[in-house]
Amino acid sequence: MIKLIDILTVAGAQLNSYKIHCATSKEDPPLQAFFEGRFKAWQEYQTQQNFKCDEIISLIQLKEDHWLFVGIYQVLGVKHRKHGDKSWYEYGTKPFPGLDHLVGRVIVQFRKRFSAAYLIGPKYIDKLLVAGIRDKRMVVSDFTGYNSVNISFRILRTLVRKNIPQWKDALSNVGGIYLITDTHTGKMFVGSTGTGESIWHQWVSFAINGHAEIRPLRRLLSHEEGDYQFNFQFSILEICDLNSSRDYVLGREEHWKQALLSHVFGYNEK
Repeated sequence: MIKLIDILTVAGAQLNSYKIHCATSKEDPPLQAFFEGRFKAWQEYQTQQNFKCDEIISLIQLKEDHWLFVGIYQVLGVKHRKHGDKSWYEYGTKPFPGLDHLVGRVIVQFRKRFSAAYLIGPKYIDKLLVAGIRDKRMVVSDFTGYNSVNISFRILRTLVRKNIPQWKDALSNVGGIYLITDTHTGKMFVGSTGTGESIWHQWVSFAINGHAEIRPLRRLLSHEEGDYQFNFQFSILEICDLNSSRDYVLGREEHWKQALLSHVFGYNEK
């Protein structure tokens, strides 16, 4: 397989002291930030001095062992910020020129079996292999698979408003168990589709009013100020055939409620 560094070198990227950033996050997924055009700012906010280097090769995890190349960023400087008890580092960066044709298109294969996300570049660069190059830049309309669904309310609303065919077709063909995570508090709500009802049908209701007439979520939104539903993040725990019996679906829903303790610590009512 071709190495990522070979493609970058051909494109004119000359690296000095660099790190590889393997970007992941459950609270604010970097892929969503990339789709929304704010990955640069997302990456520049760090709780530690993670970028003591000249350049950053940025990768976003798509699934196990597969990453999306989203650019090389030159490090311009860093400022230490404090506000009350909170402390963080704000980096200044700029995208490396001449790589726009590769950003969001190159899929990298990298077997990372450790938790570290900020890697010394020369130590790992030869392990970044090119698994494929997409015809077009990955955008929000791309449906990457049921197991990869992890989208913000903002993106869900965009998918519904624009009636994106890839997402509508995929989610209209299955029912299942889904998870809504409140990224502000970490609390979760486990929900399921009704008999003959698809995930798309259910999620359209969420996109319209944020709570889909589900009592605990409706109550939450009525008590919170502003558009609190923008804290919601949607993912799929398990898909089911549209013809699955209601008893079966409810049984699977209860399994996930018990597994995630959403009765005790989340928004599911007992």
